[in-house]
Amino acid sequence: MLLSALVGLVAGAGALAFYFATDTATEWILVHWGGLHTPGHGNALQSGGVVNSLKMSHRWFLFVIPVLGGLVSGWLVFRFAPEAEGHGTDAAIEAFHQKKGLIRGRVPVVKAIASVATISTGGSAGREGPIAQIGAGFGSFLADRLKLSVSDRRVLLLAGMAGGVGATFRAPLGGALFAVEVLYQDPEFEHEGLIPCIISSIVAYSLFGAVTGWSPLLATPAFRFEHPVELGFYLLLGIACAILGTGYVKTFYYARDRFVALNMPTWLKPALGGLILGVMAMFVPQVLGSGYGWVQAALYGKMALWLMVLLGLGKIIATSLTISSGGSGGVFAPSLVIGAMLGGSFGAVVHALFPMLLAEPRTCVIIGMAGFFAGVANTPIATLIMVSELTGNYALLAPLMLVCVVAMVFFRRSSIYQQQVTGRVDSPAHLGDLVVNVLAGISVGELAEFGREPTLIPEDMPLNDIIEQMSGSDTNYFPVIDRQGEMTGIFSINDLRRILHEEIPPSLILARDVAISQVVTTIPEESLTLALRKFTRRGIEEIPVVDSEHPGKVLFMLSRRAVLTRYASELEKKKGVFAET
Repeated sequence: MLLSALVGLVAGAGALAFYFATDTATEWILVHWGGLHTPGHGNALQSGGVVNSLKMSHRWFLFVIPVLGGLVSGWLVFRFAPEAEGHGTDAAIEAFHQKKGLIRGRVPVVKAIASVATISTGGSAGREGPIAQIGAGFGSFLADRLKLSVSDRRVLLLAGMAGGVGATFRAPLGGALFAVEVLYQDPEFEHEGLIPCIISSIVAYSLFGAVTGWSPLLATPAFRFEHPVELGFYLLLGIACAILGTGYVKTFYYARDRFVALNMPTWLKPALGGLILGVMAMFVPQVLGSGYGWVQAALYGKMALWLMVLLGLGKIIATSLTISSGGSGGVFAPSLVIGAMLGGSFGAVVHALFPMLLAEPRTCVIIGMAGFFAGVANTPIATLIMVSELTGNYALLAPLMLVCVVAMVFFRRSSIYQQQVTGRVDSPAHLGDLVVNVLAGISVGELAEFGREPTLIPEDMPLNDIIEQMSGSDTNYFPVIDRQGEMTGIFSINDLRRILHEEIPPSLILARDVAISQVVTTIPEESLTLALRKFTRRGIEEIPVVDSEHPGKVLFMLSRRAVLTRYASELEKKKGVFAET
C-alpha cells in the first residue's frame, strides 16, 4: 500500500507535468501560431449564440502544423521506443498480460514528449493513453528496481495507470476502476489490484487538484432524471452507441492496416497522417485537438444538429488518421467527443419529434459520451463513474447505467483496445490460477507410476565416481544420503557443472561438498496444487517424494513435466464435460 501511494505521487506529478506541457504547447502552437480558437468555457460560452457554421479563425498554413507534430512524434517513437506508438493504454494492457508487467524505463519519457508533440499540433488524440502508459511505466520501473515478484509488478503497473487517469480527468474512483476493468472484454475486474489502484488514484488526484483546482473537467447544467419514460429513448441511444462504435473501431483499424501496408519509412507515417488531417482541417477545423470545447458547447445546447453529426463522423476519421498512422495519444477524449456528438444529435431529433417525452435533450450528450466509450472499451462500470466525475453530475446514474450496459452488450467482442483478453482464464497472468483449479483434489501419490527411480549418492562419494554413477541415470537431480540411507541433501547437474569449472582436484570433491542441505520435498498425500507451487516458487524441475513417516527416505522423483502432463489430461476431461453440458 505504501508503494501504491508512492506510485500515485509520481503519477500525479507526471500528470501535472504532462498537463502543463500540453496546455502550454497547444497555446503557443495552435492558438498563437496557427490562429485557431475553439469554443470557450463557462459563462462566456453559455451566453453565446448557437454555433451554426464551420468557419473558424485560423491562418492559411494550419494544414502544415499537424505534419510537424507527426514528424516529431514519429521520429521520437520509432527511434527510441517503438512500443510507445499509438494509444498507450493498449501497450500497458499488453505489458500486463504478455510481458509480466515489464515496461522499459525510457518508454514513459518518450511517450510523454511524443504525445505532447501530437496533441499540441492539433492531433485528434487525448491524454488518457499517454498518462496511463506513463504511470504504468513508473509502477513497473519501481517494482523492477525493488526486485518484487511478477504479480506485484503487475499490481503496481495498474496502480500507475489508475493514478495517471484519475488525476488527469479529476476522476479518482473512475480512474481506479478503469485500470482494473480495461484489461478484459468480459465484465471482469483485476480485483487484486483494486485497493492499490484506489490508493494510488487518491494520492495522484489530491496532488493534481491541489495545483490545478477541484472543478470538474466539464461544466454542466443541473440535469436530473425524473421521468422513467425517457428510459425507452435511452435504450435506443445505447444501441446507437454500439452501432456507431462498431464503425469507429473498424475505421480505426482499417486505417491502421493501410498505414502498415504503405511502403515508406515507418517514422514518416505519422507525418502523412498529419498531412491528411491538416487538409481535412482546412474544411472542418473543428476536428483538430481533443475537442472538449465542442463537448462543452453541446452540453449548453450551443451547436446546430448538422454540425454535431458532421463533427462526430469527422472525429472518427481524424482520430484514425492521428493514432492509426503511428501518432502518440489516447482514444478516450476523441471517443467522448464522438459519443457527445452522437448523444446531442439523438437528443435533438427525439426532442423535435417528442417534445413532451424528452424534456431535456442535452442530457443525451452526457449519456452518449458514457455509452459510446463503454461500448468501444468494454468498461461500463468505470466509464459511467468517470463521466459522472468529470462532469460533476451524478443525477443521471440510472440512465448512464442502462446505456453503458446496453452499448457493451450489443458491442461485445470488438474493442478499441486490441490487447484485451476475454477473461481472467485467458490471461497469461492467471495461468497458474487455472492450473491450480484443474489439479485440485489430485494427490502426488497418484503420479507414482510416472515417477523416476531416484539415483542416491552417498555423501562421501568422490566426484569421479559421482560422474560415473550419473551416466546411467535418467534424472537431473540427485539426492545425497548418509550411511543410514537418510537423505541429507541434493544437487543437480547444473550444480555439478559449476564445480567442474573450479580449479580443485576431482578426488578432493565429495558429494556432500556439492549438495545443498535445504531440500524441497513432497509426500504422497500432498495435493498436486501444493507440489506445483513448490516447483514454481523455487524454479526447479524435480522434487524428491519422501515417506511421510520417514522424511529421510526417498520414494521416487516427481518431475514438473509429469505434473503438467496430468494437468493437460485433466483439462481435456473438463473440456469434454463442458461440451456435453
